[in-house]
Amino acid sequence: MRRRDEEEFLAFAAARSGPLFRSACVLCSGDVHLAEDLVQETLGRMYATWRKISQIDNPAAYAQTVLVRTFLTHRRRRSSTERPTDTLPDEREAEEQDTSLRLTLLDAMGRLAPQDRAVLLLRYWEDRSVEETAEILQIRPGAVRNRSMRALGRVRDLLGHDIAELAYH
Repeated sequence: MRRRDEEEFLAFAAARSGPLFRSACVLCSGDVHLAEDLVQETLGRMYATWRKISQIDNPAAYAQTVLVRTFLTHRRRRSSTERPTDTLPDEREAEEQDTSLRLTLLDAMGRLAPQDRAVLLLRYWEDRSVEETAEILQIRPGAVRNRSMRALGRVRDLLGHDIAELAYH
């Protein structure tokens, strides 16, 4: 890789690693170590083909696509279901007010199928259109709408009446 290309990639990686990490955390249900691994793998894949990627209109959107596909590939591996623990550590009361809401939502997202989680992340976290989400996940737009509706219903079922209580406290 030429020096100029490498400098461009390093600037891109520095600017996009934060947003990629936040998206990865949502996909991974708060597993920050896995999120870091996914971001690293995503940036590694992009580095290998940076010359081509740097020529496209929106490398940031492409990075999100690579991240989601990397996550889905990871979830298909047999070892991806290994978990040292399924409980979150105790949180301090001095943290932000929405901490319990955030943790409750992340817990509910963690109970969804990986594909459903990816659809909700792209549609509502990343604010992507149905068509963009379908293209990224390589499924039909109707399947995106269907999965969104079912996944949101499942989240509502998991949260029950607790969500209104958490949102206003």
